Amino acid sequence: MALLDVKNVTKQFGGLKALSDVSMTVEAGEIFGLMGANGAGKTTLFSVIAGHVPPTAGEVHFDGRRITGASPSRICRAGLCRTFQIVRPFGGLTVAENVRVAALYGAGGRQDRAAVARAVDDALEAVGLADRREILASGLTLSGQKRLEIARALATGARLVMLDEVMAGLNPTEIAAMLETLADLRNRRGLTFVIVEHVIGALMTLSDRILVLDHGERIAFGTPDEIGRDAKVAEVYFG
Repeated sequence: MALLDVKNVTKQFGGLKALSDVSMTVEAGEIFGLMGANGAGKTTLFSVIAGHVPPTAGEVHFDGRRITGASPSRICRAGLCRTFQIVRPFGGLTVAENVRVAALYGAGGRQDRAAVARAVDDALEAVGLADRREILASGLTLSGQKRLEIARALATGARLVMLDEVMAGLNPTEIAAMLETLADLRNRRGLTFVIVEHVIGALMTLSDRILVLDHGERIAFGTPDEIGRDAKVAEVYFG
């Protein structure tokens, strides 16, 4: 049984159909890529899955349970968490305090102090921010703030993390380091990822399978090699 199952999801905003009958399944431990030009519907699909907007039609199941229309907090506490394209840490809090807020949110306030402290330490270590835990989040570089976003997602207890352009704005060295971190999180911790990314080389390197959207419709699906050879994908991207 797939960890995430998206069935025939459609989303309309007034007269605009942002998603049209989109289906996908993500297996536990998989890195699943979402590809498409601006306006293809990738972020809208993220928002539907994470509960930020309800679908007009279709269903979403996580770990065998229907989560269609559930609140973002309920979905997060079920083990599915997303990051956002524009990072917005609590700049006046330290790095560790940012992650602590996420740990408390994910647990619904039910964890004791020791459990929260362990979750914070573990998340910071996992993304390479342990040595920066006491600085203000506003003092991190963009790369550091992207890593903080991932740490906050991990601290909620997520088993599936949806990353919205986590490599946007990073230089080649930072992208390579991020690729290594994400691969390590999958290989060592068994985490599952769904990734929206415009850095196509990174997406091709990381992903086990890729779904390509164009104007809200599914136009291709397969391994990175299959997507790279797909004539429809080439037409959409290169004309």
